[in-house]
Amino acid sequence: MPADTGMAFILVQHLDPTHESMMVDLLAHHTAMVVVQASEGMRLARDHLYIIPPGTYLSVHATGTLHLSPPTAPHGARLPFDFLLRSLAEQYGELASCVVLSGTGADGSLGLRAIKERGGLVIAQEPEEAGYGGMPTSAVLTGAVDLVLPLGGIPEALAKFHRRIGRAHAAVPHGEKNPPKDWLPTILERLRTATVHDFRLYKEGTLRRRIERRMAMASMAADDMGSYAELLKRDGKELEHLATDLLINVTSFFRDPGVFDVLAKTIIPELVRSHSIDQPLRLWIAGCSTGEETYSLAMLFREEVTAAKREIKLQIFASDVDADAVAIAREGRYPASIEAEVSTERLTRFFSKDDHGYQVLPELRATIVFAVQDVLGDSPFSRLDMVSCRNVLIYLRPEAQRTLAETYLRRRGITLLHGTGNLRFHPRCYYKPDGGPTEAWPAMTAAVTDLTGRITGVHRTWLAPDGSDKAPIDTPRKAMGDLLGSTVRIGVPSSVMAAGEGIETMLSLRQILPNMAMAPALSAAHLAAILFPPALRRLYIVRDNDPAGDAARDTLIERANAEGIEAIPLSPALGDFNEDLQRLGRDALRMGVRLQLAPEDVVRFMSPAP
Repeated sequence: MPADTGMAFILVQHLDPTHESMMVDLLAHHTAMVVVQASEGMRLARDHLYIIPPGTYLSVHATGTLHLSPPTAPHGARLPFDFLLRSLAEQYGELASCVVLSGTGADGSLGLRAIKERGGLVIAQEPEEAGYGGMPTSAVLTGAVDLVLPLGGIPEALAKFHRRIGRAHAAVPHGEKNPPKDWLPTILERLRTATVHDFRLYKEGTLRRRIERRMAMASMAADDMGSYAELLKRDGKELEHLATDLLINVTSFFRDPGVFDVLAKTIIPELVRSHSIDQPLRLWIAGCSTGEETYSLAMLFREEVTAAKREIKLQIFASDVDADAVAIAREGRYPASIEAEVSTERLTRFFSKDDHGYQVLPELRATIVFAVQDVLGDSPFSRLDMVSCRNVLIYLRPEAQRTLAETYLRRRGITLLHGTGNLRFHPRCYYKPDGGPTEAWPAMTAAVTDLTGRITGVHRTWLAPDGSDKAPIDTPRKAMGDLLGSTVRIGVPSSVMAAGEGIETMLSLRQILPNMAMAPALSAAHLAAILFPPALRRLYIVRDNDPAGDAARDTLIERANAEGIEAIPLSPALGDFNEDLQRLGRDALRMGVRLQLAPEDVVRFMSPAP
């Protein structure tokens, strides 16, 4: 490596913990960089090489300092490279790189996935060239390696990538009158028309980081997305590489252990205990990637069925838009590094082991059907007892902005949508009319949550194809789930909150009270039963001018007073506050509400008139 790359390097070796390392002295003669053994609290510096001490784990802190810790696993099961890579991914994201060199075992195969997920660069030495090919081979088998290179090609690849990615955060200078064209929509449209993938609903930040990463690997400046768009027109392989990178197939067994602990201790036992023995228990894992989460859930359900001594048949459906990832999941073969994620008992019960790693046993594999499916457009599975879709939702754009849902709301005078992360847009949401075939319409969906933020249900508003109104169907609004007491939550609850019936009604009020937390209920009955946040001291009850609204108001006033909460009704001039907004205008709405607010809340929450 050149001595002036501007990067800091950390070398992790599997060292004998009982012997002092000589690596610092050996390597110092082969580089102009400063070579030191890592110590507690040492600050990372450019053009330095840090060597891990024997018998320790090494990680980086947000302060840019190194932290040494004693390993918790016995010597033969230690994975110091994985430990370091995870901390690098967390602290440095796309600025981190991982290089897997010659070595035995599979250390690094878990941590490199974290680097990949955060947008960093992953390189493996060509296994045929390595003196010991175990580690680079295991890395390549993860499917998360960007480049497989001979040793001599790695320095240039590292330097080239970091020269480009270092400019990726460059912004348009403050006050520039003619910012460059935004090429992201052009690139997404090219992907949509030339591949089978539509990424338009993915989070914009994730898309930009991944595209800038591909640009860096193509030796393009981060501010020259137009040239990259042109490259995609003439280079089909680069287009496919970009689509693969955007699919973000990064997962692991029992990822987020706390989530699986809750599933194993509360949710799965209840599902198994209450399920009819005559019917199969049906699960769907949307966005299954390479299968780790699917098999994790399958193991938990098999264990609970056995423990409960209930002969319930499992039917597990797992789908992903990436055909290559689904093929890996179907095969069910994983590297030896999964020993760090899967307990010895589960490895013994559900896997067979060979020289290349672990293979899922046929007994578990037979309960699962893997399929290639785009959840944004293809038909969903039906008659389900449980759906896991977190691997999809974390990468999709959470807000309704720049969709037909925004068009629909704008037609109703609702233009301020900040804090509406619980609202989403679905381009083809299924609607089942009474006695007729299933239809697909665009829809605005809203997550219904309890006081802890746990999603308990969903509300759907089906829309006309042009977003001009609700869809021309018999019941354009429907909700499902555990709804009583829960609401759609907008903004962060504090000592003051407004609750009312209907999403559009509450969003209308938020146009003039942009900083007040809102709790739209799904009907007058649900409004009367909402649960109060512990810190609530004043509740504005947003009523509709109808008998049901009057009844909900009276019930809420009584409940709030019983808990020492001040309750203040807010009444519209017309039928509801959305009608006031549309027909009377924002200024008249502001004036009418201002007279009903506590004076201190006018100052605290109401936006000034333009």
